[in-house]
Formats: sequence, C-alpha cells, structure tokens
Amino acid sequence: MTIAAGLWIGFDPGRDKCGLALMEAQTGQILEHRILASTEAIAELETLFQTRSPQLLVLGNQTTSRQWQAQLSALPSAPPIALVDERNSTLQARDRYWQMYPARGWRRLLPKGLRQPPRPVDDLVAILLLERYRAQL
Repeated sequence: MTIAAGLWIGFDPGRDKCGLALMEAQTGQILEHRILASTEAIAELETLFQTRSPQLLVLGNQTTSRQWQAQLSALPSAPPIALVDERNSTLQARDRYWQMYPARGWRRLLPKGLRQPPRPVDDLVAILLLERYRAQL
C-alpha cells in the first residue's frame, strides 16, 4: 500500500503539556515538533487544521485521549483521528532524545539507563506515534 502525500499531525495529549509533531506522510519526514501547554493545545491545533489542512491526526490512546478526542473531533476543520497504542512511548522517546542529541561532557560517561533528558520529551512521543501509525500501514 502506498501512502498518499499530505500532512499528518501527531499529538501526545497530557494534563499539563502536550507533544505535537508534523510529518510529511509519504516520506515520513518530520517537519516540526514542539511541546505545548495543555491549555494552549486546542487553539494551536485548530489553527494548524485551518492553515495546514492535515489529512490525519494521530493521537495516543492512553491517559486522557478520550477527552481530547471528543474535543478535537468537535472542531469544524478537524481531520480524521487515528488512535495509536502509546505504551512504552515515553521510554522510547528518552532513547530517541539521546539519539537526536548525543550526550556530551560528563553525561556521556553515564550508562544510558541512568541518563535523563534535560527537557520533557512529549514532542518526541508525538513523533513516535506518527511512526507507529505509519508502520502499521
């Protein structure tokens, strides 16, 4: 099956903060990723829906996803929503952080299991959700 060109949004919802990632569906290229305050997420997504016209919103299926799914699907310009299993995604995102931003200085001497990224990784979780969905197709 060939994946049609277009924009997919990955969204990792949370109580305090959310991860957001934009992917070019056909190539799998990540165009952008960032972390948003949960209070700003709906407005930001609504703006993205209107300005970028994504073909799909990929959402993690744990924690608060049902509430988020209901709010997002009610937006007039919302794309279809696909739920993806997000189990172990935070652990994978920590590993991905160190792949993207290799440890330097004394941190590189720590075993990988003891390293903690110096920032939240919710945006990387959103990337992983997109990659998991794409791998399912």
